[in-house]
Amino acid sequence: MARKWSIGSGRLGQIKTAYTSTRETDPRVGLLTAGSGLGVFVVALGVGFAVGQPVYLGILGFFLGALAASFVFGRRAERAAYARIEGQPGAAAAALQTLRKGWTLTPAVAVDRQQNVVHRVVGRAGIVLVGEGQTSRVAALMTTERRRMARFLPDVPTHEVLAGNAEGAVTLRRLPGHVTRLPRALTPAQVSEVNRKLKALGAMNLPIPKGPLPRGMRAPRGPAGR
Repeated sequence: MARKWSIGSGRLGQIKTAYTSTRETDPRVGLLTAGSGLGVFVVALGVGFAVGQPVYLGILGFFLGALAASFVFGRRAERAAYARIEGQPGAAAAALQTLRKGWTLTPAVAVDRQQNVVHRVVGRAGIVLVGEGQTSRVAALMTTERRRMARFLPDVPTHEVLAGNAEGAVTLRRLPGHVTRLPRALTPAQVSEVNRKLKALGAMNLPIPKGPLPRGMRAPRGPAGR
């Protein structure tokens, strides 16, 4: 019994935290959530009185109202969460972390001094490069990264997506859905192989520290045959 209470208390704590955080950017969230739930309940109860089944439809309306309130709160909490991170460096990576299983995110595969960033996502659609920052600079970063990917993975489709509110860009809220709707071109086995090759490529490109090497340590050699 104590364990069940602990689990329930934890769940209520999460809801309270989410509500408090959402209300900071959306002061009407409580009113709209309660109003949607109460509205559904009142309609269902009114129909129940009209057809002579107030108890049955009242109970049904209660559960439908709770469902409606939960849906409204979830949507507004999601919108508030994106509003809080919008415009901050790495916001696109935070949005991409909500992608479902089957996608592999590698944040900041390319960055410049102006904090323009390109993130890489790998999934059934192939390689997706997601850039955020100044449009022209991000476009140049994505082009460079796409050409680099084409040298090592020439047969894997590569997509470029600009995240943000600029013309032609995809907003943070719609970014995960936009990525998942890209046409599928790879099998799950091919996705795993692409991830393996990219991981090996990343290990090969590790930077060598500047300055003299510690005694007894040798500089890494390049791949055999090069």
